Amino acid sequence: MSLVSNLCKPVIHPIGGHHHGYNRSLKPQNTRYSIRVTNSLTTELGAQRAVNTPVSKDHVINEDKEVIVGTYGRTPVVLTSGKGCKLYDIDGKEYIDLTSGIAVNALGHGDPDWVRAITDQASVLAHVSNIYYSVPQVNLARRLVASSFADRVFFSNSGTEANEAAIKFSRKFQRFSHPNKTDPPMEFISFTNSFHGRTIGSLALTSKEHYRTPFEPVMPGVTFLKYGDIDAVQELLSSGKIAAVFVEPIQGEGGIYGATKEFLKSLRSACDKAGSLLVFDEVQCGLGRTGYLWAHEAYDVTPDIMTLAKPLAGGLPIGATLVTERVNAAINNGDHGSTFAGAPLVCAAAIAVFDKVSDPSFLAGVTKKGDYLKELLNKKLEGNKHVKEIRGFGLIVGIELDVSATPLVDACRESGLLVLTAGKGNVVRLVPPLIISEQELNSAVEIIHKCLHVLDEKSSN
Repeated sequence: MSLVSNLCKPVIHPIGGHHHGYNRSLKPQNTRYSIRVTNSLTTELGAQRAVNTPVSKDHVINEDKEVIVGTYGRTPVVLTSGKGCKLYDIDGKEYIDLTSGIAVNALGHGDPDWVRAITDQASVLAHVSNIYYSVPQVNLARRLVASSFADRVFFSNSGTEANEAAIKFSRKFQRFSHPNKTDPPMEFISFTNSFHGRTIGSLALTSKEHYRTPFEPVMPGVTFLKYGDIDAVQELLSSGKIAAVFVEPIQGEGGIYGATKEFLKSLRSACDKAGSLLVFDEVQCGLGRTGYLWAHEAYDVTPDIMTLAKPLAGGLPIGATLVTERVNAAINNGDHGSTFAGAPLVCAAAIAVFDKVSDPSFLAGVTKKGDYLKELLNKKLEGNKHVKEIRGFGLIVGIELDVSATPLVDACRESGLLVLTAGKGNVVRLVPPLIISEQELNSAVEIIHKCLHVLDEKSSN
């Protein structure tokens, strides 16, 4: 028998047995899930799945604790379905969703055009890698370029990856721009209350120390300055060491703080003067959430690089780093890459989202509903001693409290409303699907109003 024919036949070793003196060490099987290998394997697998399908909230939560790495402080809710701006848990309870999967589900849950785009694309081609060209990727990139300052797009799988690409592109740009310099600008400026991701580079740009400290040393060369302090930025840029300035036009995780037009315009001028790049992180605030397609449009300032992610594919994982041709000129074949990024399936979903959100009438609706939401909140929450400020842009709104927001978030959840926290845990973050109706906003604000009393109870304790 030839070597080729031998390679074509699988070699099966007996479980628990030996092979050429190698003693296999097997993990003991959980008897609930053990499966006897027989000729009717498929049938038995199906039977096991049916028998062991979790049917209660407690069962799912306990199973999660046994098999999932413990990085998440999860809320004790098991969600099983959603439609529009409503979510349903394993017990059938209905919730108004003002989280959008952390500002991801721009079109809500189960949008028919989004579902159709995914289904149609999955039936013909889901993934090919970036070794080859694909039509959906080019079509999505064309839309992003045509609607923005950018000339080129690099696709990734998340917001933190989009920022990692921006870090690499910034450093490569500076090396390309200073070919005869042994120490070109390689450092970065970020700001207080910033959040740019959890991978080592993006984490280094994130201001909250408790995110960074367990994993130090992270990427060196990052200086945090006060958000809005242009004098400090100009002074540090004059050192000639700064490759790029990373800034969120509106800080989401940081507490729904918006930059002033003066600050962003001054950043643009200062970066131009110093030869540093200006990077706008619009992972949470971009693609329609503010009522503008891109958040920075409200400031009449354009960056050199912009990062996107959360809402772009409506619930599927995607990131995008948009750059000018000037930045692109520094990037060579092989400088960066991703196996899964820009796959046909995800790009088809993103096209469905983009085509809806980018419609001017849709964006006008976001602005109108955002104004309506803030008006309702100001009316219903006015005079409450714990409410310090209500702020936001479009449908990214924060309610700042003088106490922890957690009791209010918990009470809202028990009353059928899902909201998030932000800032130092004292901000209620509202980021509903962009399709939410005024009636649903009315119901949501009414729940918040009725639950406010828990803040008095907690603060007195």
